[in-house]
Amino acid sequence: MSPASPNKPTQVVRIIARLNVGGPAQHVVLLSQGLPSDEFETTLICGRVPETEGDMSYYAAEHGVQPVVLETMSREVSLLDDLAALRELTRLLRRLRPDIVHTHTAKAGFVGRVAARLARVPVIIHTYHGHVLSGYFGRHKEMVFRALERLCARWTTISLAVGEGVRDDLVAQRVVRPERIRVMPLGLDLQRFAEGPTGVLRADLGLPADTPLIGYCGRLVPIKNLPLLLDAMARVHAELPQAHLALIGDGELRAALEDEVARLGLAEVVHFMGWRRDTDQLFRDLNVMALSSRNEGTPVALIEAGAAGVPSISTQVGGVARVVQEGVTGHLVPPDDAAALAEALLQLLRDPENAQTLGRQAQERMLAEFGVQRLVDDMASLYRELDRRP
Repeated sequence: MSPASPNKPTQVVRIIARLNVGGPAQHVVLLSQGLPSDEFETTLICGRVPETEGDMSYYAAEHGVQPVVLETMSREVSLLDDLAALRELTRLLRRLRPDIVHTHTAKAGFVGRVAARLARVPVIIHTYHGHVLSGYFGRHKEMVFRALERLCARWTTISLAVGEGVRDDLVAQRVVRPERIRVMPLGLDLQRFAEGPTGVLRADLGLPADTPLIGYCGRLVPIKNLPLLLDAMARVHAELPQAHLALIGDGELRAALEDEVARLGLAEVVHFMGWRRDTDQLFRDLNVMALSSRNEGTPVALIEAGAAGVPSISTQVGGVARVVQEGVTGHLVPPDDAAALAEALLQLLRDPENAQTLGRQAQERMLAEFGVQRLVDDMASLYRELDRRP
């Protein structure tokens, strides 16, 4: 396949369901901004962000990216809205006539690829930032989603997975053939996490500088299994009463989690922070980052914490092992095991020298493997390879 003509940039349309707080939103914004403008022209299309989720539209604006927003497209399943989004998106693609359509996340991956097929786009790419084929819905709904993914995979030029675990899951579930999927890790703006002030989070919480501090950052939703983290925190508190937990994020389960914190007698040591834009400063104050999920793609909060020099303790699910290297950048524990999670947290909190060593190693690895320039270079090479123009 010939590289793009230097006189006519490759037209890329990038589609994501919503710019909510998380790695996929950063990923698409940084790609839209970072690809060489003399070689690629990118249009970013996204849906609306539900009120229960943090909105990262500000991040796009800060990076000079102006997305096209389809009000009919969002995370929720709605037949009428989804059909309206499909019609609107198909018309838009027929007008833009892109050389490549690249979709991200499950909803945009389905609607976007169907629209690209209807609009006869020559190259269709989809990135799996994770998947919703296990752990999110009931068995029958998962079977439907799996069938839809297999259908879309038939006309997808190439699928990308952000980690080996995600790729292996998709191949094992016969969603994508092994030869039609590649691993392309996330790329993030990490340098800001590696430098800057510390003490911001403890100052916000009114805590002494030597307070053992655990962090969590993400949505407060069922798949994150935060009751497990609170159970582990209760065990940590029993052994190390001075330890605190900062929950950075928000979501549909906040009220229920606040009730659980009160029931466990942890109201003085568990802090609900809501969504924050200064996570680069907050993370640098942590002793350890914790994750208790039942499933994950590539957990961005753990990458960013590592870039800040903070080790992680996480359940060993999905693509987590791509980020947390056991005994090198943190520790992995079995899912749904509060005792193991608590013990791993206590181990690092009681041994700050070891925690600092793991944090330094995490920082070196995250900056080297998940930087934005590596992503931009890899994606530009892939687009050149697939471009079908003469």
